[in-house]
Amino acid sequence: MLKLSRSAALLIACACAVPLAGCATGRGNKSDTAYVAKDVSSLYSAAKRTMDSGDYALAAKLFDEVERQHPYSVWARRAQLMSAFNYYLAQKYTESISSAQRFLTIHPGNAEAAYAQYLVAMSYYQQVPDVTRDQSSTQQASDAFGELIRRYPNSRYATDARLKLDLIKDHLAGKEMEVGRFYERSAQWLAATYRFRTVVDNYQTSSHAPEALERLVECYVALGLPDEALKTAAVLGRNYPDTFWYRQSLRLLIKERHATQGAQYAAGADSPSASSYPGSASNYPGKAKPAATPKAPKPAGPKSNSYPGNKD
Repeated sequence: MLKLSRSAALLIACACAVPLAGCATGRGNKSDTAYVAKDVSSLYSAAKRTMDSGDYALAAKLFDEVERQHPYSVWARRAQLMSAFNYYLAQKYTESISSAQRFLTIHPGNAEAAYAQYLVAMSYYQQVPDVTRDQSSTQQASDAFGELIRRYPNSRYATDARLKLDLIKDHLAGKEMEVGRFYERSAQWLAATYRFRTVVDNYQTSSHAPEALERLVECYVALGLPDEALKTAAVLGRNYPDTFWYRQSLRLLIKERHATQGAQYAAGADSPSASSYPGSASNYPGKAKPAATPKAPKPAGPKSNSYPGNKD
């Protein structure tokens, strides 16, 4: 057998030590939640202490570890919900939604199912962007709150869900108004009409409904549809009589009426009568016209034989 020199032996020993050191370093960089078998009580207590210290992201992972190591324990179900809650507090909304939905899939009839659905809805709600951006998260939040109200109408979370749903609908209406105004500024009247009609039809209780009706009046006037403009203004006046938007629609209609009648008069048509202007009695349906004043009968003239000097 060949004998190695002392220096060669040292060189080989160092070469073998390098991979071992690399493995040790790799183990040191692994997450603190690497698999270490522990009893369920110790794991849950460690997760709870971490949550109390404010490290919600790590606490969520520790609660996941409770479920992973002890899936059939009575603590596993609670750990699922606590994981979703801590991901929500850490603003990791995608992970929170995933954990909460897993809880709902496995325990649909659990007493805490309403809270899991509430976490799903709130995670979407926290991601609602401003009206200038895509509203996919807003619609998902609306669907999630609607599902909560439908499935758990008597839960303590249903009241807040209804309030949030009203705010979401107002936000979605605001998005439709934003797009509609853009089309109107671009003189794309039909496209603008579609957006404003969506607000009127689908978001009637939103704060944007009066403006949507007034914008429809503007679009109908621009499209040359005076009857539709008048009908829309009537709806606006019926529901929001004291608003700026109703007064604005009246100003627009009166201005348009004068411009149309002026053009007809300039083209040689008969001069517009007083009854054709807004406010005249003939423009109000159902109002009876005043009866004409009866003329006094003419007195009958004297008979010819009644004059003096006539023969009997």
